[in-house]
Amino acid sequence: MTRPGDLGANLIGPETPILEAVAQMDAARRKLLLVVDDERRLLGALTDGDIRRGLMRRLPMDAPVREVMNPDPVALTVGSSDLTALARLEERGVSLAPVVDARGRVVGLYPDAVGAASARDNLVVIMAGGRGARLAPLTQTCPKPMLKVAGRPLLETIIERLQAQGFGRFRLAVNYLAEVIEDHFGDGAAMGAEIRYLREDHPRGTAGALSLLNEPIQAPLLVMNGDVLTRVNFSDLIDFHSDLKAEATLCVREHSFQSPHGVAETDGPRLLTLREKPTFRWLANAGIYCLDPGVLGRIPREGPYDMPELLAGLAAERRTVGAFPIHEYWLDIGRPPDFETAQADFQALFD
Repeated sequence: MTRPGDLGANLIGPETPILEAVAQMDAARRKLLLVVDDERRLLGALTDGDIRRGLMRRLPMDAPVREVMNPDPVALTVGSSDLTALARLEERGVSLAPVVDARGRVVGLYPDAVGAASARDNLVVIMAGGRGARLAPLTQTCPKPMLKVAGRPLLETIIERLQAQGFGRFRLAVNYLAEVIEDHFGDGAAMGAEIRYLREDHPRGTAGALSLLNEPIQAPLLVMNGDVLTRVNFSDLIDFHSDLKAEATLCVREHSFQSPHGVAETDGPRLLTLREKPTFRWLANAGIYCLDPGVLGRIPREGPYDMPELLAGLAAERRTVGAFPIHEYWLDIGRPPDFETAQADFQALFD
């Protein structure tokens, strides 16, 4: 069994807010946190999936991790052989587990390593053909995905973050000022990537360019807008999609707004309730999707066609459409204030 290393970054208390757990996972690049008491006894385990399921239950980010943790994780005891450990992990379908002593105190992890990102053969399609009219005059001579955030094109940052997670095959849907994008990236060889282009002869909406794919696709593909700056784990999205056996999955992010006024609910002339400055919450489409190849045949060959139309059609037919909650940093750079926010956030979050 692998010897335990420094476990500090993997341990967390049961009353720690979910938001702090997310930050700890992100900062230490950990996929598993172990929830322990003051004597380091194991109380539960916390994964990214546990957090996302909690968000789908609409738990607030300041809720304690004990409300989302797995209270019965696979735990190996000191002295277990590697063969025994592997058998138990395979039986439960997990690859990382705490090691505890006779008193239930965490003393290590099995295995005690965090490997590099595995290569993913999934195709990534990035929608980069829009005009970005709301960002004019910045976009008069530069396509929106090529606007520089912290001195480099946003689209370059998106591709490099996907590469860091094991993705290497990209298709860029281009239209407005397409030559700027093609001249910059070429075939992707300079970045160690495979880049080809879906050239729109007219605006095709947020999904229409997928009809231009003319290659065999056998695995789920990622589709995302070219104006999104995010730290989403795209491999987790694909795994979520596959586990759900979904035909399509969209990323969603919770937004909230506190009304500056009291809100009255009435029945005709009668007052039912009066809520003082309530907070309204909703899940917004984050512009990132995972699609099974089988749904591509639904996209028309001509004319504009948007992703909401595709997803709504699948849902109306009671096909499985997943909703993957995002707790990571996410910013849609659609307006000048968003562009300014991206400049301010970039160094702290992406350098």
